[in-house]
Amino acid sequence: MPSTPTERQAAFRTTIERFLKERLDTKLDKLPADDPKRPELIAQHARETWLADAARRVAQIQIVTHTLKPIHPDARGTNLFRTPHDLPPHSEVGSHVLGSDFSSDVVGNAAALDVFKLLKLQVDERPLLAWMQEGDPDLLAAMSDHADQASEWLDAFIAITAPRSAIASSHTLAKQLYWLAGEDPADDSQYHLLAPLYSSALAHAVFQTINEDRFGEAGKLARQARREQRDHDTGYRDYPDLAVQKFGGTKPQNISQLNSERGGNNYLLSSRPPKWKTLAVKAPLHTDSVLPRFGRVPEVRQSVRTLRDFLESEPPPNMETRNHRDALLDRLIDELVDFANPLQATLPVGWSRDADCRLAEAERLWLDPRRAETGDETDTDFRAAWQHMDWPAEIGHRFANWLNHELGQTLPLGDIEAREWRDELLLHTVWGGTLHRLRVQGDAPTYVPTRESVQ
Repeated sequence: MPSTPTERQAAFRTTIERFLKERLDTKLDKLPADDPKRPELIAQHARETWLADAARRVAQIQIVTHTLKPIHPDARGTNLFRTPHDLPPHSEVGSHVLGSDFSSDVVGNAAALDVFKLLKLQVDERPLLAWMQEGDPDLLAAMSDHADQASEWLDAFIAITAPRSAIASSHTLAKQLYWLAGEDPADDSQYHLLAPLYSSALAHAVFQTINEDRFGEAGKLARQARREQRDHDTGYRDYPDLAVQKFGGTKPQNISQLNSERGGNNYLLSSRPPKWKTLAVKAPLHTDSVLPRFGRVPEVRQSVRTLRDFLESEPPPNMETRNHRDALLDRLIDELVDFANPLQATLPVGWSRDADCRLAEAERLWLDPRRAETGDETDTDFRAAWQHMDWPAEIGHRFANWLNHELGQTLPLGDIEAREWRDELLLHTVWGGTLHRLRVQGDAPTYVPTRESVQ
């Protein structure tokens, strides 16, 4: 914003006159060069002439945040302008959460909406109306060379946010409800009669957010990545059972300006309680390892991506780097334990006997531990192998190779890194605690000789 009064006045005046010239040019372009209406239009769009007419017409419209007509299009009564800062804070979502970034609405005569467009003009990232409400002297000087005239216009313009009546009123077509404000529901005197209004500012913010989530470029790219089973930098939002409520029919402008901008469309989110769907745990058949399936879990993909990005950043070889790397690896191992839990606890005992189970023996021992507890004579070798506890080290080795493959697409990794990943798994607290619990349940020796080399 220019610093001197003269420069500020020029900035305000230039903004107003550019707006008027654009409106005039649009109208003149539709007329022949010799049309007798041209001089009249040019005179009407002179700055002080147009502002005088706008100050007269501004009484036909009102800037609001909460409107009545969405309740019923023929309702008559009070509309309100309340900024989010004017509202009491609540933990629930409401208009108060919009902060300073909210859209004002306009109700009234649609023919006077050009006045509102003037008041929305931005100077130094603030609308003219905000400068008017502060009584900015440079804006007053830019509006008219006559101070009294400019002050009169300013009073007319800033009244656009004021109620049309000092007394709030409702209407027979508006919704009303009795709200218990006391303790005794049998006492009529303890009720307040409320007339709810539609929060147009909040509805518009919700509409814009949902539209961007549904049709924005970022959401489209994220959905395409999911369909193609590719990693993507961002997620996306879906809104199940979304409904659309139309206000105003073929003339949405009769409801309000923002409703017209939305084409009369207003989104309604589903308020039905969620239905819990338990996904059936499928046995990992027809594969020689569950680790590729583990790697397709969204949280796992994100953890691997974060670890890979950190290692690719070439962090300095110090304790802070090691601690951060270990923390990322711990999270990945936690996810491995979480992945195995439903397979170990939910699938039928002995599912790994299935002829279609092609898992390596170590993974069968890891993921079907209750099979070692059965008295089935066909499982004698399985039970002996499980209790001998050689298989955890083999799982550590397979996990290390899998992680090297996932990270090694862009990183030079080899045996040294693989041993590091294996040792981290075998010494991990959650992994070790799970093994201990399984050993106790399976009456296996608590001493695991294959872990001695990594103590």
